[in-house]
Amino acid sequence: MIVGVPKEVKLDEYRVAMLPVGVEELVRAGHQVIIQKEAGLGSGLPDDEYVAAGAEIADGPDDIFARADLIVKVKEPQAEEWPKIRPGQLLFTYFHFAADQGLTNAMVDSGATCIAYETLTDSKGRLPLLTPMSEVAGRMSIQEGAKFLEKPKKGRGILLGGVPGVPPAHITILGGGVVGANAAKIAAGFQADVAILDINLDRLRYLDDIMPANVNVLFSDRHNIRDELVLADLVIGAVLIPGAKAPRLIEREHLKLMKPGSVIIDVAVDQGGCVETAKPTTHSDPTYIVDGVVHYCVANMPGAVGRTSTFALCNVTLPWVLRLAKEGVAVAESSREIATAINVHDKKVTNAAVAGAFDMKFHDLWNVA
Repeated sequence: MIVGVPKEVKLDEYRVAMLPVGVEELVRAGHQVIIQKEAGLGSGLPDDEYVAAGAEIADGPDDIFARADLIVKVKEPQAEEWPKIRPGQLLFTYFHFAADQGLTNAMVDSGATCIAYETLTDSKGRLPLLTPMSEVAGRMSIQEGAKFLEKPKKGRGILLGGVPGVPPAHITILGGGVVGANAAKIAAGFQADVAILDINLDRLRYLDDIMPANVNVLFSDRHNIRDELVLADLVIGAVLIPGAKAPRLIEREHLKLMKPGSVIIDVAVDQGGCVETAKPTTHSDPTYIVDGVVHYCVANMPGAVGRTSTFALCNVTLPWVLRLAKEGVAVAESSREIATAINVHDKKVTNAAVAGAFDMKFHDLWNVA
């Protein structure tokens, strides 16, 4: 099979979808790999390392999309890439369809098979291809929050850990999953006062057992969320329903409960956001202010730490790339994991959450509903 790796074109995206070792493993398995010129530079991976591993270097994306049977990316195809996608082609990347009807419609119309990292589910119900980027985003959310709480960034002028005689910042984390737990670890290290809210009591008990004393857990309901917004200097939106739009937990009217200059980091923005006033931003222009509250809603947070993120992502995606290259879409018949990742196939939506987001017909081709 011919595997193509185009350079990412999303603004401020520095990751690449394959490491040189991935090229070497694919070539050893009898496949051909085409990678776009300078695709790895943002992650500190020059072309000569890919050539040494056996890759062919293409000057631009057109040749890659025209020849490759399997396209491996990091971020969803951008509008400029949509016309290049062919019927029957396999695309393996983060799609986050439920937040983008235009992308969903374009991929359905393309006739390609869209295999989404973020919905691939293992036998224990985990999301192994989403987890490493959730870890990165969770940890980044605190360092970004610390930055934008500074007064020159329009924040309250708060130091997360305070100093002797001055209380630390209060950080509210909505969601106790991978993003929330990683955010809490870093926030706790800053000596901030931290609260994690979640609706899963078993998860809350687990977090209560493993977190340090400055992290408290609360059941997530409307009253507790509102009470926390009054206290919060920094709010992290870390909720996830796999494949579906994020639930809205903060309405615009709730912003008036918050302190002027407080900060919201909505990590869930790539799934539509859990804050009514959230809208996607970029690393070049990451924040805006609504009702005195600073909003940071970068939809590709891990892209800013390209080297760390690329290695973390490719460590988990390579085994699946190898399997797709060997068996093609037929692998879904024997792999429930791959079946859960196929969101669009043969001009049909095959993920129930994506279909539900846009009132489209759901086709359960893979028996994973």
